[in-house]
Amino acid sequence: MVRKFKFYAAILFSFVILFSFESCNKSQFSNNRNVSSATGWEINNKKGGFQYNTNYKGQQAPPNMVLVEGGTYTKGGGSADDPMKDWNNAANQQHVQSFYMDQTEVTNVMYLEYLDWLKRNEDYEVYQGALPDTLVWRNKLGYAEEMVNSYLRHPAFSNYPVVGVSWIQAYEYSEWRTDRYQELILENSGWLSKGATLTDKGGKIANNDSLIKSGNFNQDAYVQLPNKSFGGQDDVNGWSELLKGSSSTKESNRIANIKGVSADSMAPSSANRETGLITPKFRLPTESEWEYAALGLKELREFNVYQGRKKYPWQGQYTRNGQRRNLGDQLGNFKNSDGDYGGIAGWSDDGADITNMVASYNSNAFGLYDMAGNVAEWVADVYRPIVDDEFNDFNYYRGNDYQKFVISGEGEVELSDKTIYKTLSNGKKVAVLREGEIMTMDLEDSDLKNRTQFDKSYNINYRDGDVRSSRNFAQTTRGERADNEEGETQTMYKSPDLNNIEDNGETTLISDQVRVYKGGSWKDRAYWINPSQRRFYHQDQATDFIGFRCVMSRLGGKSLDMKKRSRN
Repeated sequence: MVRKFKFYAAILFSFVILFSFESCNKSQFSNNRNVSSATGWEINNKKGGFQYNTNYKGQQAPPNMVLVEGGTYTKGGGSADDPMKDWNNAANQQHVQSFYMDQTEVTNVMYLEYLDWLKRNEDYEVYQGALPDTLVWRNKLGYAEEMVNSYLRHPAFSNYPVVGVSWIQAYEYSEWRTDRYQELILENSGWLSKGATLTDKGGKIANNDSLIKSGNFNQDAYVQLPNKSFGGQDDVNGWSELLKGSSSTKESNRIANIKGVSADSMAPSSANRETGLITPKFRLPTESEWEYAALGLKELREFNVYQGRKKYPWQGQYTRNGQRRNLGDQLGNFKNSDGDYGGIAGWSDDGADITNMVASYNSNAFGLYDMAGNVAEWVADVYRPIVDDEFNDFNYYRGNDYQKFVISGEGEVELSDKTIYKTLSNGKKVAVLREGEIMTMDLEDSDLKNRTQFDKSYNINYRDGDVRSSRNFAQTTRGERADNEEGETQTMYKSPDLNNIEDNGETTLISDQVRVYKGGSWKDRAYWINPSQRRFYHQDQATDFIGFRCVMSRLGGKSLDMKKRSRN
């Protein structure tokens, strides 16, 4: 009995010690947050000094997005066969960091909000360049005029995935979404006055008409030059009033508490990154992120091992539902066989003939819908037949073209005083730099000196077997390449310049302007709905079967599960 008592006493003592140790550890992160653990000086003193958000609660999921917790997986590993014999999806192990992803594809109504905003706030050419190509529905031997006229705008298709959008247009939508979401956060937190940039039905700015130019808010410009982020306006007094938002004492004190200054002496300021209010940008997912998210492998995880592989976003090797209630129903929207896009009338295989309303089928383990079928989706990567996993197996992405901000003689970033357009190969004019956005340039020698991880701005064709291994290789400046959009990749792959197609013996469509798209669509057979499959399409062009969804990088801890002791 005495031994047993001593044994239990020892266990209890161990728990007390562990609890005390854990409490001590936690106290380092919870007590005295406003005292520097490096110097002992006070942080966030209202009289001045170092200001920092020590009460940051963690990144919030943006609208329509869920967290995809990062991890390791086998890219290309879900493919059972390779009938094309092109080694295009050879298995290789990759690791991706956590990120947020749209639960559904971007829908018509989501894109129409973008078009409406452009129409009210931007030049007409910007609006024209963002319009989807509704003529993609036409076919030489098919009738689809109602789709041409109604699919984008009619309420019957409001929650169907938008199509007819090129990669360039999807990229620009992501940029716009970033600025609008950031603006909302700044308004809600008191850094911008409520409704400062809203316009009425006539297109006029609702308030602060003389102070700001609606349509020119840009996240980068706000962070770098907040006083000029609305169309170059630098009226300090007016800007101060705009930033203060509410004039009420309670609101002023709340904002002052965030800023770390007294409400009475509040000076023109901005929500810098130290406040935690500047979010990562919306963007297109990388190919690795998209494939990892589509597979949803956590269904197969047993402790730290995947028990098998997955062929589709759902479990099992078949495309039909095996549950008794919906036995035989297709689990995604795809082409079942020649001439069979949705089954016979009265007993539909997948409930759709063209696209279907988003979230019409079950989500995968991450809570993502339509990661197989409905529409294929643009991803960020420039296409190459082989993934170079030997050089990098972490957050793999091909498409890096590093730029830096243009700095004026006064040491400030330079904002563009006009909108710059680019004419695409399909004739559309797209705004690639809007008035009020920061101008960029290539990295210079001083930026690259003694760096080991990269040695040039343009890295799209790095280690892909074209330029450096080509017999025609000649070192040219990136400026010449940017002007011509040819020479580097075209030399090796013998690909056409879509702006000037001639019969010069082109052998492939691969170039630096083609992007990967993933997932099968309503128009594809089951082979293509395997997340491991990959295809490419020119970034200027659009189809009736490719849409897109956005992602946002996760900052801080990998997981939301506090049991894993992730700290934001």
